[in-house]
Amino acid sequence: MKENYLLTAGDVAEVLGISKGHAYKLIRELNEELKASGYLIVAGKIPRAFFETKFYGYSQTA
Repeated sequence: MKENYLLTAGDVAEVLGISKGHAYKLIRELNEELKASGYLIVAGKIPRAFFETKFYGYSQTA
């Protein structure tokens, strides 16, 4: 997995060991949270730092 700013569903599925379909569902939920906080989102992708914070409690990239 390359170190990109945005993670795709394939990246999320690989990291968490889940299906791509479930990864898309998680990305939608996380993007709704970002949108509610006033951030702009990219459909189908999630910022790596936000993902790491939500799943691990910290970000290795920040």
